Amino acid sequence: MRRLRRPRWTPVDPYLLLLLGTVGLAALLPARGTGADVASGASTAAIAFLFFLYGARLSTREALDGLRHWRLHVTVLACTFLVFPLLGLASRALVPVLLTDPLHQGLLFLTLVPSTIQSSIAFTSLARGNVPAAICAGSFSSLVGIVVTPLLAAALLGGGTGAFSADSVAGIVLHLLVPFVAGQVLRRWIGGFVARHRKVLGPVDRGSILLVVYTAFSEGMVQGVWHQVGPGRLAGLLVVEAVLLAVMLVLTWYGAKALRFGRRDRIAIQFAGSKKSLAAGLPMASVLFGAQASLAVLPLMLFHQMQLMVCAVIARRRSHDPEADAPEGPAAPPGAAVGTGGR
Repeated sequence: MRRLRRPRWTPVDPYLLLLLGTVGLAALLPARGTGADVASGASTAAIAFLFFLYGARLSTREALDGLRHWRLHVTVLACTFLVFPLLGLASRALVPVLLTDPLHQGLLFLTLVPSTIQSSIAFTSLARGNVPAAICAGSFSSLVGIVVTPLLAAALLGGGTGAFSADSVAGIVLHLLVPFVAGQVLRRWIGGFVARHRKVLGPVDRGSILLVVYTAFSEGMVQGVWHQVGPGRLAGLLVVEAVLLAVMLVLTWYGAKALRFGRRDRIAIQFAGSKKSLAAGLPMASVLFGAQASLAVLPLMLFHQMQLMVCAVIARRRSHDPEADAPEGPAAPPGAAVGTGGR
């Protein structure tokens, strides 16, 4: 019998180290006065540019072509924008035992963010799952999240937090929706250029997010919000996020099985339905929370690294699963979407 290789633990994401370094820089040298105004203006421009690139990159036609797998996409969207927020609301019971009010607000915001695209595709591919479904699921989640995440934030974070106001709505429209729509409109002419120069634009993309993080954490340092987080609270947050991730991984895997999805579709559902996008969440938090954005994005940053490490281990194990080479089970019931399987 062929000996299965033991999956190795994935290293820390180098980009997370850059994010942590940016947080450290903001703690030591926060932007103040005129410097803060310049950083804020540059951050605003970076956010608009990010969402313009998202619009230019995202192929609406490819996303619409995946509508034939509507059961899978509805399942992923329900996990992302229904189950996750319900768990976030339930975590309110942990205040003040494990979480403070601001940390709970950040955790709740984390549950409202859309799913990832790149890492969901990468892990689904590694686990030998339904890659086309993962591509479409991530695309749908990003498209829906542009509208749904701010609406959910208005409904769940608005009361008593000051996190959501008429100015926030205007900021979302101006800084997020307008650039995204502009990118979609211009994609016909610039989509090819963006695709050909992805490696060049990648550092610009990530550098923009680092600028957003620096500005948010600088404002937090000036406002003194970090005095609200101690080692005990940070440990409590990590425990809560570990439980949240574990619950979602179990629900997406066994829930998809209960819904009679094949193995390859279940893999796509698990990785797309259990993860949250740092790239989409950071700019949104900057617009929604303002000076309080540093605490709001802390849970998302921690969850981001946690999901990468855990999902990498799961994907490697799934890649050596004997079921990966077995044919899919019986056909889905009438009316169900048929997955692409190994095609």
